[in-house]
Amino acid sequence: MIIILIGPQGSGKGTQARLLAEKFNLFYFEMGSFLRELAKKNPLVDKIINKKGELLPDDMFFFAMKELLGKNISENRGVILDGFPRTLRQYDLLKNWFSEEKIKMDIVIFLDISKGETIRRLSARRVCEKCGKNYNLITNPPLEDLCKCKGKLIQRDDDKPAQIEKRLQIFSQNTKPLLDLFNKEGVLYKVDGERPIDEIQRDLVRIVEG
Repeated sequence: MIIILIGPQGSGKGTQARLLAEKFNLFYFEMGSFLRELAKKNPLVDKIINKKGELLPDDMFFFAMKELLGKNISENRGVILDGFPRTLRQYDLLKNWFSEEKIKMDIVIFLDISKGETIRRLSARRVCEKCGKNYNLITNPPLEDLCKCKGKLIQRDDDKPAQIEKRLQIFSQNTKPLLDLFNKEGVLYKVDGERPIDEIQRDLVRIVEG
């Protein structure tokens, strides 16, 4: 089973993808954390995605992630892709690879939230600079000003309003055209992402089981 979960930043797709991965024993591929790990090892990647707030070139990203994804698919595990593909070019690369490997894409789920809700959620996000744990001052606040590991909580540059606006523009330009394509292919399901987590998860489970 191959599931793609798409949504604007702050839509909660990471939380929902992890819950689905646990329930259906799927390999969970999260584009954001994968890119952050690449950025730690590669100064060019760090400059592109963190300093400039731009997307990594599609071919560069796909080459980096294909080995990891292919290994898990070859072990006959289902896969859930969180936030990938984001562009038509990425989808072409993925689709061609799937075709070569005779892999079928089953479901694409779009978690829909408004621009205002995205900014509200992401502006409240904090991350521990010591262990990397994520908090949200609205939905998942820390018990004190520090992380449980006593690390300092910081706001990432890409979670500040100006960068959020830029990322949303990129999402609208590059990712939304994919929705029309997935809809034509008959694999797209649109879900309201501004509801409680458990309500959304119930809908997603029904979609997958159906």
